Formats: sequence, C-alpha cells, structure tokens
Amino acid sequence: MSVKTHTMKRYLYAIIVLISMQSCYDSGNRNCDQFRTGEFLFKYTLNGEEKESRFVRTDSTEYDYYEDRIDTNTVKWVNDCEYIVKKVNPATLQESKPLHFRILSTSEESYNFEYSLLGDLKNKQRGTAYKIK
Repeated sequence: MSVKTHTMKRYLYAIIVLISMQSCYDSGNRNCDQFRTGEFLFKYTLNGEEKESRFVRTDSTEYDYYEDRIDTNTVKWVNDCEYIVKKVNPATLQESKPLHFRILSTSEESYNFEYSLLGDLKNKQRGTAYKIK
C-alpha cells in the first residue's frame, strides 16, 4: 500500500468518525456563524507562563500571530461549528498534522472550543477565543 493511499484512508476514516460523532453531539445554543471570520485573541499557558496570540480568520484561511511569528493556515469547515486547520508551510512533520477544532459554546464576544490533532480523540485541549474585530 502506498503512503499516499494510507494517508487518504486515514483522512477518510477521520472524517467518518467526525461526522458520526457530530450526530451524537447536542449543540445547545451556539451561534457559531458570528465566529466563522474575524480577528480573535486567544490566551494560553505554556510551560507555566501565560501567553496570548492573535489570529485573523477568513472563510478559508487563518493567519496566526504569536511570539514575533506569523503562520498561515488553511481552514476547512466541516459544519457550522467545526473546522480543520492545516499549516501552509510547516517547518516540521509535527506541524504538518492538521488540527480539528469544535466550538462548544458561544457568548456575544467569545467562544469556548476544544481542539486536538485530527483523529486524536484522547488528547483534546480547551480554550476560549475572544473576537476583537
């Protein structure tokens, strides 16, 4: 089996899992549409230190600004509240792996989300993004 075929099968499997999981997930009162595009601020902790990054998302592209770096990512929406992000120019094999984001809840100015490597159902992280524009 070629590497390309194996990779395609992994992506297909991940998409099938995501679609089946979404049918079991109660969306509650989320207004994800208002967070599809815009400029956002995300605060996180890395090695015990509080940090923040800013990102600008269009319907299909996301630009991440953090620690004097700018990363460009593609964005593919799975449904109204879930999307997959993949770096355009990854520097490492780890950076080339897509991330799956799920918006869990929304308020007027922010949304809570969980994210993990695409297909990784065990190692999910959570965060809050604040819309600033």
